[in-house]
Parts: sequence; structure tokens; C-alpha cells
Amino acid sequence: MNPLLLIEKLCETKPVTTVSSYGFLFSLLCDTCPKCEEGWELHGGKCYYFSTRDSSWYQSRDDCRRGGGDLVKIDSREEQLRLRQKMNFVDDHFWIGLTDSKEEGKWLWVDDSPLNTSLAFWSGTQPDNHPYVPEGEDCVMMGMKRGADDLKCWVDVFCKISLKSICEKSAETGRV
Repeated sequence: MNPLLLIEKLCETKPVTTVSSYGFLFSLLCDTCPKCEEGWELHGGKCYYFSTRDSSWYQSRDDCRRGGGDLVKIDSREEQLRLRQKMNFVDDHFWIGLTDSKEEGKWLWVDDSPLNTSLAFWSGTQPDNHPYVPEGEDCVMMGMKRGADDLKCWVDVFCKISLKSICEKSAETGRV
């Protein structure tokens, strides 16, 4: 099991009132328990916020930054799966922190790190920078893919359309 997930599970456990060798361990762990602000969800040492308001990619990024984070950067298959599980409806679409707005075809995360192509979850023939959008499709959304249960649900779209977003930031540590 992922050590961060194990610590999170232990931190969720309330200490027992009887004295045991585990009480000391629990006390030590509680000093490093990861936690998130209200409205944010904890997983894997990170806090996630799923917006309920639609806005452009740029406005969504500004909103995430005001909350102390940024649009989500997906670093693993596990993270993609966890986020994808939050999407229950065909019209669930969320901005993520991936764009090629600086240079067409060069996909960068909001921290300016390049997309690891082995961890890319493009849907079908995406990214396609579809020619019907004169301004280009430079921002990435993820969402339900009709008729498929796989994780490949990223689509490049016009950055100014209004969608919900997923923000991410590191969890704080401290006493629960």
C-alpha cells in the first residue's frame, strides 16, 4: 500500500483511550497527519477541489491559485483513475492543468513540466486541434467518454469555453 495512503487511513482513526504501544505511534503520526481545508478532498498527500462553477480555463486557473493551488497535474495512472471516478455523468467535464498555448503541440503542465507521454490519457484521436476552431484548441479537459470505461478521457478544446475544474495543492500537516 502507498505509504501516504496508509498514513491517511491511520490519521482517520480516532485514538483509543486505553494506553498501548500503538498510542505512542498514533501520537507521532498525528503530528504529521495530512489534512485539507473544508471543501477540499484529501488523497495521496494532495488536496483536490472540484469546482461547481463553470468558467474558462484561464479563469479556472486563477480561481485555483486564489485557493492556494493550481489546476491539477496528473502524475500517475492511480491519480487519473481517482479523478475519473468522480465523473459520473456524460456531461461531467473538468479543466485540468495541461496546455499547449505556448507552442502548438508541446503539451506542458501548469508548472511548466512537459507531459510524460507514457502518462497521457488522450481520448481517441486527441489531441486534434480541430480546424473548426480558428483560435485553436490549446487547453485540456477530462470527462466521461461515452460507451467506454477506460481512463482515456482527455480532449483538447478551446480555452474560453466554460467548464468546471479540478484544483490541486499539497496537503497541510499537523495535529488532527
